[in-house]
Amino acid sequence: MRRYFGPCGVGCLGLSEGYNRWLSRVRAVVGRRALVSVRSDWRGRHVLDIGSGTGFWIDQWRRLGAEPVIGSDFTSGSVARLRERWGRTAIHRIDITAHDLPLMGPFDAVSAFDVFFHIVDDAAYARAWRNVAWLVRPGGFFVLTENFLRNEPERQQHLVSRTLRDIERYATGAGFEILARRPVFVLMNRPIDSASPMLRWWWQMLERIVSYELAGSLVGAGLFPIEVLLTSILRQGPSNELMICRKREGAGLTRT
Repeated sequence: MRRYFGPCGVGCLGLSEGYNRWLSRVRAVVGRRALVSVRSDWRGRHVLDIGSGTGFWIDQWRRLGAEPVIGSDFTSGSVARLRERWGRTAIHRIDITAHDLPLMGPFDAVSAFDVFFHIVDDAAYARAWRNVAWLVRPGGFFVLTENFLRNEPERQQHLVSRTLRDIERYATGAGFEILARRPVFVLMNRPIDSASPMLRWWWQMLERIVSYELAGSLVGAGLFPIEVLLTSILRQGPSNELMICRKREGAGLTRT
């Protein structure tokens, strides 16, 4: 899925800004709900956000009371924009796939929202998991969003949707136990993990409608409460999902 970094955070190219704002609201609700389910109080917790983009998830972590929250991104341009926008917040340039990742933290939590499926090389993907394990303290959390396909992986030039089975293997191999996996979207995003003709018809119709600004804002507003309800009920969905992992107490730090 192509994405852009607009004022509402990470969004989908081809869809109106108004609709993308509603997608961001869904992400925020789902993310905060999942994080509170594993720790009711995040105040004073040390957090690193990987691939911060415009800082959308920096803001969400702060709303939960986490402090300090450190942002990061892969490119110097993104880091410069983050530093300009977020002022006193520490922002680092980090390649999470690097062989020589510097020791930071350890952190109570690391997040990587809509980041890992952009790592197309499998060796680099495995290294990214090990690097996160190096950054998280034992008992700490790693939260990420992925597509978690149930059948075959889907590979594109700049994006790889891996299977749930493979991602679980990377997670456990890096020393994490999986606590929860929840859908981020059910009706409002591309049903990449569904062969249902009805769902695919729905998305093709919806995609055309919400590419227009006014229609996107109105449809997004109407679908928002339905999406929030569905993501609270379902344990897996046809689109992007969120996974929360906890680093095993005996795992220790793992160098790449």
